[in-house]
Amino acid sequence: MNVEKLSISLASSLVKFVENYKQNKGCKSRSQVIEEALELLRNRELEAAYREASAEIDNDWDVTVADGLTDETW
Repeated sequence: MNVEKLSISLASSLVKFVENYKQNKGCKSRSQVIEEALELLRNRELEAAYREASAEIDNDWDVTVADGLTDETW
């Protein structure tokens, strides 16, 4: 995996949370905790995009494309 080093500033309460999470969940590093958090954020954004795309589906399309197919003999 290709990695890049970042420098971030966090409130002390978040640093404590990251450190406690690392210890309690057996993570190898603070970076691993941050990676897991970012992956959850990415998944949340992806789920929102899927919900939005799903809302754009035209339910009448299924009726239109299937119209008459049950009467056909193959």
